[in-house]
Amino acid sequence: MKLTFRGVRGSIAVPGPNTLRYGGNTTCLEIRGDNNELIILDAGTGIYQLALTLFGELPIEAHLFLTHTHWDHIQGLPFFIPTFIPGNTIHIYGAFDPVGQKNIRQILARQFEYCYFPVREAELKATMRFTTLKERQTVQAGGVTISNILMNHPVLNFGYRIECNGKSIFFTGDHEQLYNIYAPEEDGWSEYQQYVNEKNKAITDFMHGVDLLVADTSYTIQDYPQKKGWGHSTFDANIDMARIAQVKSLYFTHHEPVRSDNDLERVYQEALERKKVAIHGPPCHLAREGLTIEL
Repeated sequence: MKLTFRGVRGSIAVPGPNTLRYGGNTTCLEIRGDNNELIILDAGTGIYQLALTLFGELPIEAHLFLTHTHWDHIQGLPFFIPTFIPGNTIHIYGAFDPVGQKNIRQILARQFEYCYFPVREAELKATMRFTTLKERQTVQAGGVTISNILMNHPVLNFGYRIECNGKSIFFTGDHEQLYNIYAPEEDGWSEYQQYVNEKNKAITDFMHGVDLLVADTSYTIQDYPQKKGWGHSTFDANIDMARIAQVKSLYFTHHEPVRSDNDLERVYQEALERKKVAIHGPPCHLAREGLTIEL
């Protein structure tokens, strides 16, 4: 199995001289199974870069799994060129919207309305197939198994576990470790704490032992107090999570758009030293656009 990062920034694309080393495109991961199955996680602006590499493989069958439908995770979808080409088959998977009561096809159809984009979903030339997933539903794509668990973000967000021939990857999507919203002296604190503990454990159990954990790491511990509840995590919290889950390696992604490459490297190194990663592990890395990892 092989993973290639196609977009690693969070919230908004930030191309320019300050993001050249790690890339300015928003979230998109390309995963290839051992039989070259094409699995895509999220459709941020990085999916356009992926599309440009696929012309030599046409016609293609792609399985696109959306963690959630915030703009930075879907804004590249209208520019995923294979959807315009007859003979291609594109499977899109994602969560139901309980607020708007819409399935994943209905959610994405809004993006293809004429007021937003000049091509409607009904006019796409590829065969488009949509699946609205339930939690812990498993999908088989050739020899690759993809399963999901609900994470913690201000919209339904799936974390995905991808497995192939004994190798495994987990991607959190956007995720903030759960915390107690009550003060210890308030009614409800103990009951809610039990829920927090159970949910955090369910997530670490689900990703337990993966070869590669890719985690939303938008914030530093200095950023976090002002952004608590926004649905994103810190370097320190993700290192702790990776240790509890006993993952083999950890890649930080969803880099803050306001952070230059130099600043990103600085806060990353500070976190590694603070958490004594060189001694206690696991190996930690910054995700970089174009980086390929073979498992």
